[in-house]
Amino acid sequence: MADVLEIRNLSVRYPDGTRALHGVDLTVAAGQRLGLIGPNGAGKTSQLLAVMRGVPFEGSILVDGVALSRRQAARARSQCGMTFQNADDQLFMATLLDDVAFGPLNQGSPADQAAAAATAAIAAVGLSGLEHRPAHHLSGGQMRAASLATVLSMNIKLLLLDEPASNLDFRSRQRLLEILTARPEAVVLATHDLELVAQLCSRVVVLDDGRVAADGPAASILSDRALLAVHGLA
Repeated sequence: MADVLEIRNLSVRYPDGTRALHGVDLTVAAGQRLGLIGPNGAGKTSQLLAVMRGVPFEGSILVDGVALSRRQAARARSQCGMTFQNADDQLFMATLLDDVAFGPLNQGSPADQAAAAATAAIAAVGLSGLEHRPAHHLSGGQMRAASLATVLSMNIKLLLLDEPASNLDFRSRQRLLEILTARPEAVVLATHDLELVAQLCSRVVVLDDGRVAADGPAASILSDRALLAVHGLA
């Protein structure tokens, strides 16, 4: 199975000098669901942002075989979508429908097809009837669901999800699990929610202090209480 994401020797240093990642290597196969876990400050969000070229980085990132270089960044990024920890960072248009249609339109879909894809994605996350409501009129859980809809509406191969179950009640959490289980895209799930990882992911990578501390089958990693304790996860 081909890799949809290939990261080699990835390092991220922020302008204030903080080193978030140190020489990380990671591959994700097409359709694979990977849980990215670790303590606060481990580098999980930085790794997702680097794939979206949202932070400066050193090293090599390929998305669906396309290098995330300055020249090819738009082509590489068109194959992946990311939800942020703070959902309101992702919702900036006049209405929910506009927000969710933004991705397909940016990929070149005609307006009617983009609207249809957005409407279907909004329905999938349980927000039908709210299409014309501004994002700032949504509850925290609804905003989280709306941010997921913005990537589900796109034709992509990789979903990058940063704490997607935050602020979700039990019913919404179950819907999230059902949606992601049924999706064909590869998923990188960055979270502290080990139960969600156990339910969704076949593979787990533990990040700590900007480095890969462990990488293996989810059942093996999540059952290793000593490993989890050492890295502040149990």
